[in-house]
Amino acid sequence: MAWAGKEDLPLLPTEPTSAGRASVPSGVPSAASKAAPASAAVPAASVPSIVVQRWFSVPRVVGHLEPRDLGLVINIDDPYSVQVGEYYAKARGLTEPQILRVRLPIKSALTRDEFTELSKQVNDFYGDRVQALALAWRLPYAVDCNSITGALTMGFDAQLCAKTCAASKPSRYFGSASTRPYKDYGMRLSMLLAAPSFNSAKAMIDRGVKSDGTLGLRGALPANVHMVSTSDSVRSVRQYLFPPPGPVPQFGLNIHLDKTDALKNSPRVLMYLTGRAQVEYVDTVDFLPGALADHLTSFGGILDKPHGQMTVLSWIDAGATASYGTTSEPCAHLQKFPHPQALLLFYAQGGTALESYWKSVAWPQQGLFVGEPLAAPFDRSSSEQTSASR
Repeated sequence: MAWAGKEDLPLLPTEPTSAGRASVPSGVPSAASKAAPASAAVPAASVPSIVVQRWFSVPRVVGHLEPRDLGLVINIDDPYSVQVGEYYAKARGLTEPQILRVRLPIKSALTRDEFTELSKQVNDFYGDRVQALALAWRLPYAVDCNSITGALTMGFDAQLCAKTCAASKPSRYFGSASTRPYKDYGMRLSMLLAAPSFNSAKAMIDRGVKSDGTLGLRGALPANVHMVSTSDSVRSVRQYLFPPPGPVPQFGLNIHLDKTDALKNSPRVLMYLTGRAQVEYVDTVDFLPGALADHLTSFGGILDKPHGQMTVLSWIDAGATASYGTTSEPCAHLQKFPHPQALLLFYAQGGTALESYWKSVAWPQQGLFVGEPLAAPFDRSSSEQTSASR
């Protein structure tokens, strides 16, 4: 495991071979490059029989986003949004100049015109004052085929909607050492404060605040990271990116590479990454405050329509603090889903959930980022302040 310099880094996967060695970097593994829908099946012969785990490199990062860097957007026509937004502002100490109140229809997806108006209000109100946004609602979660977090952060991509399985706009923030995304890249990162109910959202926010500076402490019990390969071969393509299993003492982590369709009664879970349309027993998992969890599937970010797949809201309700899912058919492009090692290594360096998730997705236009944005369990400044106050 290593950190490299400021140049572009080898975060995209090397292609595993059945001979048990890795070839030169190729961008995506063969199974993903076929762009199979995440609801389809691929022949077992197309998946290498042996996967070689190795650590990738990410840049060393100093610092992270703070509450003062965050804007909060509340939809005053949505009672859930008002209640959650007011609670979040108090929980993170946000001031009135950081809060934008808008009027939005409460529906799945904004039209392009509705989004243009929202984007203008955001830009006019915040200018260059904030680096990121917390969006205090469940609906809308999309703008046509784009996720609302993708559209607000990177701009609306109309061309993608003609063919959602195509490559989407690459994120310049992917794998970045930056802690000032709007200043450095013109990207105001956004995350949805979505949960099945206000009480669930309140618990999610409380977990995020409680998590700050709680992990990686000397002498503490290790946190468990579970990276899971399931019987669903298409949705398990991230196994090519999993790190080697075992303890990582410098971060207080223990990495498990599980081969199962679902974890059950697992203790002290910080990260649970899997691939399956429905993940059972999530309510039995003991998630730590600040835990990240997601499943690679087609429609995890479609929050209000029946599609036979579990959504990110199930992870949040089960105790995760942040999650990720797509709002239109992405096909099995690894670049459209969180890179497991990037997500883990940026988080373990003290990054927030918002930064770590955004830095881990190369093509995030269709991806919905959900959770408490500022959760930072490896933030040493928080733990040092806590120790000093005792």
